[in-house]
Amino acid sequence: MNIQDYDFSGKKAIVRVDFNVPIQDGKITDMTRINGALPTLKLILEKGGALIIMSHMGKPKGKVKPELSLKQIGPAVSKALGVDVKFADDCQKADAQAAALKAGEVLLLENLRFYAEEEGKPVGIDKEDPAYEDAKKAMKASQKEFAKKLASYADCWVMDAFGTAHRKHGSTAVIADYFDKKDIMLGLLMEKEVKAVDAVLNKIERPFVAIMGGSKVSSKIGIIENLLGKVDKLILCGGMTYTFAKAHGGEIGGSIVELDKLDVARNVEELAKKNGVELVLGEDSVCCTGYDFSTFSVKPGAKVEVFPSNAIPAEFEGLDAGPVSREKFANAIKGAKTILWNGPAGCFECEDFTAGSKAIGEAIAKATAEGAFSLIGGGDSVACVNKFGLADKVSYISTGGGALLEAIEGKVLPGVAAVKGE
Repeated sequence: MNIQDYDFSGKKAIVRVDFNVPIQDGKITDMTRINGALPTLKLILEKGGALIIMSHMGKPKGKVKPELSLKQIGPAVSKALGVDVKFADDCQKADAQAAALKAGEVLLLENLRFYAEEEGKPVGIDKEDPAYEDAKKAMKASQKEFAKKLASYADCWVMDAFGTAHRKHGSTAVIADYFDKKDIMLGLLMEKEVKAVDAVLNKIERPFVAIMGGSKVSSKIGIIENLLGKVDKLILCGGMTYTFAKAHGGEIGGSIVELDKLDVARNVEELAKKNGVELVLGEDSVCCTGYDFSTFSVKPGAKVEVFPSNAIPAEFEGLDAGPVSREKFANAIKGAKTILWNGPAGCFECEDFTAGSKAIGEAIAKATAEGAFSLIGGGDSVACVNKFGLADKVSYISTGGGALLEAIEGKVLPGVAAVKGE
C-alpha cells in the first residue's frame, strides 16, 4: 500500500522511526533523524489518524537503562510535531494508552530495545554454548509475541526507519505478520531512501563514480566487489589507502593497515582491471607523528607533513589525502553523472586532516550542480557534507549507515522486504 493513498481517518498507525539521536547533557545535539520522520508523522495526523511512535535508542541489550530512555526526547518530538506527545513507560504494556488515543493524538513508546525480544538475540549465553541453539529458538518465539503485542495497539503499520531496515527485528519486520497486507506500508522517508538506492544501483547514468573511504578494506569488501560490477570509476581512500600501499611493498610508517588483507587488496585491483573499472588510489598523504584519536587533535610538539603514501617514515602515520591525491580524486569525480560517497578520506574531525574529505565533497557538489545524481551515505560522510556546508548541494543524503551499505552490497533489506511481501 502507498502511504499517500491510505485512509488513516479514525485509525491508529504504529510507526517505526529511527529516533536513535545523539544526546549530550540531556539535550539532543542533532535533530536530523527526527526531522527526517516528520513528513510521515504529520501526513498521518493530517489524514485523521492517531500516532503510536516506536523506536530504539542505543544498545541497552535487553536491559532498562534510564540514560537511554526515549522519555527524554518527548519534548523535542512534541515541539517538532506541534502536538502534545504522550509517553508509555513500557512498550509492551501500553494497551490502555493506545486504546484511548483519539484522532490527532500521539503516543511515544519507551525504547524497544529495553526488551531483548526486539532484536531477537539470546542474552547472557555464548554462541559456543551447546544450549545456544535452543535459547535462540526460544527467543525467536518470544520475538513473535513481542511483535504481536506491538501490532495489537494499531490498525496499520508504517515502516519509516531506514537506519534499521537491514535488521529483522520485532518492530522492523516481524510485526508485518500481524497486519493485513493492505495495512502495511513504507513511510515517506523510506520511500525516498529506496528510490535513491535504486537510482544509484539500477538506474545508472554514466559515468558512475563511487567513493569508498573508511579505515578497513575488510568491512567494505562485499560492497567494493558489488560496485566493481557497476561503476566506471572507484575511488578508494581513507585508511584503506595503506593496506593497498603495503600490498605492493610500500612503507607506510605507523598507518593503519590490515596485514591479513593484502591479498584481498591485490584481488580488488585485478577485479577492477577485469571489469574495465578505473581504480583511483591516493598517491600522497598528510601524516602526523602524534595524533590523539580520543580528542581528535594533534598532540603538542607533533609534526604534520606530507609524504608519498608508499614512503611514509616509521614515526609518521597517514591521516588524510595529500594535495596530489586530492586533485586526483577531484579529477576522477569531474564529469560524473551518478555519484555514491561512503566514508571520509581522513580524520576529518581534526582541522589538520579535513582537506581530503572536503575536496571530495566540493567535487561532488560541483558535479551535482552540473547535473549529476549524488547519494551520500554513512554517518561520517553525512557529517562531512554537513561540516563543510554542502548538504544542500548534493542530491540525497541517506539516513541509513549499515542499511545503505547492505543495499549497495546487493542484499535484501528485511524492513523493505516485509512491506513488499518478499
